[in-house]
Amino acid sequence: MTQRTDQLHLGAFIYYAGHHHAGWRHPDSGVEGMYDFDLYRSIAETAERGKFDMIFFADLLYVQNVDMAASGMLDPITLLSALSAVTTRIGLTATVSTTYNHPYNVARKFASLDYISKGRAGWNIVTSQLDIEAHNYGLPKHPDHALRYEMAEEFVEAVTKLWDSWDDDALVLDRKTGIYADPGKVKAIDYKGKWFSSKGPLNLPRPPQGNPVLIQAGSSPQGQQFASKYGEVIFTAQQSLEAAKAFYESVNSKLIEAGRKPGSLKIMPGISPILAATVEEARRKEQELMELIPAELAVAALSGMLSYDLSAYPADGPLPEIPDPVEKSNGMKSRIQLIMDTARSQNLSILELGRRILGARGHLQFVGTPEQLADLMEQWFHERACDGFNVMGPVLPGDLEIFTDEVIPILQRRGLFRKEYTGTTLREHLGLDRPESGHFSRGRAEKSAIS
Repeated sequence: MTQRTDQLHLGAFIYYAGHHHAGWRHPDSGVEGMYDFDLYRSIAETAERGKFDMIFFADLLYVQNVDMAASGMLDPITLLSALSAVTTRIGLTATVSTTYNHPYNVARKFASLDYISKGRAGWNIVTSQLDIEAHNYGLPKHPDHALRYEMAEEFVEAVTKLWDSWDDDALVLDRKTGIYADPGKVKAIDYKGKWFSSKGPLNLPRPPQGNPVLIQAGSSPQGQQFASKYGEVIFTAQQSLEAAKAFYESVNSKLIEAGRKPGSLKIMPGISPILAATVEEARRKEQELMELIPAELAVAALSGMLSYDLSAYPADGPLPEIPDPVEKSNGMKSRIQLIMDTARSQNLSILELGRRILGARGHLQFVGTPEQLADLMEQWFHERACDGFNVMGPVLPGDLEIFTDEVIPILQRRGLFRKEYTGTTLREHLGLDRPESGHFSRGRAEKSAIS
């Protein structure tokens, strides 16, 4: 296999006061500042110091288990708009649902963030997961998995058309003649879909990046198909090198089928590292975090994920045979399959599996030294299992600081990661072209004509 000449891409994924379910309980967590801008400014400054491609904010449209779980999040676009004023280079990515928003609002918010940040905005496209989200928006039930992706395709198509409703050279700004913009270059899109409609044009010129970077989160067949059409980054969960290589190959084959060029979609699995100077110390840290998750919570959470009551089974016993858990799930089907595969391949008890899932939320958890983590990242990168990683600190802000100060210098010495930013936009960090106006619609039309 030929050695790669490109470099790793890194996102700093921010989820509550740490990605680990019980991370907020750890004495080193910043949980007291979860609703305080200063915590996120500190995190963003750390990530920018480490030359991360982007800071990546999760978002959920509900709260639950508030007695034992960290719950509630600041609106990510509002927060990133504020962070744009105290950072200069790092990309700013927000998670926004296509199920509980309207394309015009989302197009406007991300175009605004792209202008405010001078071309650093990215949209993590999700379809949401649970009925309780539907209830918050006055709906009786969350749409089915396949339907959500059908709706998401329309949503993203409408958003990209709105971003393109102004030509790049539409602004004239001629004080003498009094012409602000060329009306022939600002057009209604008259989008009419089954689920969403918008006349347009957007009330903002085309964003600095053309389109803010489009990120798709999900690994199901529908998710991969969606990413091959629209995604420029795919955020996935993979538990092994072999599975990650198979996923990488699958996504890239779909990319070629969609008529897109190699490299136009970056694959970035999540990794949650527990790091220490020795493996033994790292394992102690892992155990300390795991013991912060009550056994009953681990079993209940796993039961909820699998839509199957496990409370009658011994917690220290094996996972029972569950009929069609993936088929029955209306949430993240790929994540359910991952849970089942992990349980069987590693022979985990119900309690171990529940704590493992809550510990890394389905993503790869690494326990070891900074040097060992750099070895893993290098192997996955060179063996084409990924183009980079979303780094999910179990406890924040401390674990991001450890990764920045101890892992990134190793990656830099090995020539795997930048020492300085060479661009100013998120597209430049990721090595993505600025799309021409009408890029997405034209690509689909050309593919249809070929077939």
